[in-house]
Amino acid sequence: MRGRLTAGLALLRTTGLAALVLLLWNPATWRRDQGSAPPLVLLDASLSMAGHGARWREALDSARALAKGGGGGGGRGVIWRFGSRVRAYDSLPPADGATRLAPALAAAAGRGGPVSVVTDGAIDDLADVPTDLLSRARVVVLPRASFRDAFIASVAGPARVAAGDTIRLKIGYGTAGKAARERGKGTLVVSLGNQRLMSRVVSLPDSGIVSTEITLPSSPFTGLSRAGWQALEVRLEGVAGDSEPRDDARRFVLEVSPQPSVVLLASPPDWDSRFLARALSDVARVPVRTFVESEPGGGGWRDAANLAPVSTAEVTRVVAGARLVVRAGNPAPLERFASKGAILNWSTTRGQEGDWYVQPAGPSPLAGALAGIAWDSLAPAAAVSDLALPLPTDSAAVVVLTARLARRGTPRPVVVLSEHDGAGGSARRATVAAAGLFRWAFRGGASAEAYRAVVAALADWLLAGGEASWERFVPVTHEVANGMPVAWRWAGAGSPRDVTVTLTAAGTSRTDTLRFDATGRAELSLPPGVYSYGSPSGAERGVVAVETYSDEWRPAAPVLRAQAGGAAGRLASAPLRERWWLFVVAIAAFATEWAWRRRQGLP
Repeated sequence: MRGRLTAGLALLRTTGLAALVLLLWNPATWRRDQGSAPPLVLLDASLSMAGHGARWREALDSARALAKGGGGGGGRGVIWRFGSRVRAYDSLPPADGATRLAPALAAAAGRGGPVSVVTDGAIDDLADVPTDLLSRARVVVLPRASFRDAFIASVAGPARVAAGDTIRLKIGYGTAGKAARERGKGTLVVSLGNQRLMSRVVSLPDSGIVSTEITLPSSPFTGLSRAGWQALEVRLEGVAGDSEPRDDARRFVLEVSPQPSVVLLASPPDWDSRFLARALSDVARVPVRTFVESEPGGGGWRDAANLAPVSTAEVTRVVAGARLVVRAGNPAPLERFASKGAILNWSTTRGQEGDWYVQPAGPSPLAGALAGIAWDSLAPAAAVSDLALPLPTDSAAVVVLTARLARRGTPRPVVVLSEHDGAGGSARRATVAAAGLFRWAFRGGASAEAYRAVVAALADWLLAGGEASWERFVPVTHEVANGMPVAWRWAGAGSPRDVTVTLTAAGTSRTDTLRFDATGRAELSLPPGVYSYGSPSGAERGVVAVETYSDEWRPAAPVLRAQAGGAAGRLASAPLRERWWLFVVAIAAFATEWAWRRRQGLP
């Protein structure tokens, strides 16, 4: 007697057919690919891991244990150090001046395998860390012990001064960490080498940062009376309970010139002359002295730095020794101040008002420096002067920029260059007839860069053969914190190229190569110290200071929490036919059904 068809046989047939249909359809599926990469440990190597109360030895042991223990992946783990950058493991003390986790996690995600992070929890870029990458990482947090710290936060002042000038420094200082039982005091000391220039007793806040201004009076007996580069030190002394002394001092580098190389006369003073003076100080890299006439027509002159009255005789003396004189406002009456150097007339009065849109006129000595500016995106000039001082009309005059009213009509020249031979040699002169160009700088961004480019190009051409045209590379800032690289920018003509620089500190010299990228930027990592730099040609000279100070020394609450981490590996797409077990299910279902049917005598 034949057997009957049972529910078990029907289930086997259904299972086999379903597996077969899925194999024929072959849809894409997701699986977590563990890969063959060994586990990776990201070790925080920022300076905070070596600061007061830090647990660097414990962090090293934890990283080695995680790498050795694995926790998934294939083989012994790998350790990477992260801080201001990501690099291979070594057991040297922490040296990075920042704690950036996002680049390290991004690099780890491209590698695959389980990831662990060992840190003190004080992360600078937590907002930039992708949450999905962070959630999959195991995080071990070893927070620093709490302590009280007093520090110098910042020092700001003029980067270039003339010998005998009064120097005003704005100093930020404060405290962090444990609160003091009573409001403390400290002494701010400004020194140059072994010479103590001045000191002041200040009250410290309970927490946070406050600022004060310190004036360094000019004196023939101080080192600041000598021309050249000088590195001041501002130190906070005599603070009770200060557990971290490495952030108690900051450096400030300035250049002292025997006389101002650029003198700006503003009569009447306006927004154009104010922005022009600031831009000249930034781009010309020479001392700039600005005088304003409070009442045009003999109302008296004042020093723009402090509004102190200045005699006409003093203005005449300073103008006579300047390499470049800028006459802003109404240049005609300012011709009474004789100058042996180059002259820039920037006329902003008695102009025809309207929306004057500036455009390049054609080939000129400044065309290369002004290439790349999106002229159509710039704000229009407010007026074009009718020029009490007429524009040069001889054959040596070159029109650099023109402007058209409302983009229509005949273009009028607004920037013209000329060069004349005199008894003292060749004299260069530039004339700017547009008012309201300060709005380019006021808007910021690409518009501000266009304004700086115009001012820099004019200064370079007028000071040709002088300070502004020599240097091929300059430091972005002359002071950098401990653990951060010294950044340089390309300032020469043509495309950036590698250059050799010699650095001397404490009688020891070293030679390095600055390798500029496509954006004209190069970086050089140096230990703390004051370095005099120079090039083989001798054209580039100056001072850079790498401070002992770092933000990493200051106490900071952990912003990263410890966690066990999620599943390791990456989600990968794979066709269903790559799942070998589905073939086994289909074959087993049909084979079992066939055997069962035979046993029951079914066809």
